[in-house]
Amino acid sequence: QVQVVESGGGLVQPGGSLRLSCVASGITFRRYYMAWHRQAPGKERELVAAIATFGGTNYADSVRGRFTISRDNDKNTVYLQMNRLRPGDTAVYYCHADPVDHNKYTDYWGQGTQVTVSS
Repeated sequence: QVQVVESGGGLVQPGGSLRLSCVASGITFRRYYMAWHRQAPGKERELVAAIATFGGTNYADSVRGRFTISRDNDKNTVYLQMNRLRPGDTAVYYCHADPVDHNKYTDYWGQGTQVTVSS
């Protein structure tokens, strides 16, 4: 059974930091790109950051230089280090496991973790 479980969200003041974690079990982790998306109230879900199977990364312009995505293939875990947080970063953050080969494997989403940036 596949499970994608995020953790690490919470309430933080502007300028603060949080580290999100996502554990994906039941999949061959190295066969998946991993990404973080977010969805704020009344807005569409957007890509925040993505990481390829062995480390290439991509970031949304709004978070580049503040957020860092990383992965540990031995622990089936992807992380999102978020620094210098702003109120505009408030959203539910979702982890996405996206297979390299869509012909063989399906993608999976986590349930999300709430991040609130407020004083």
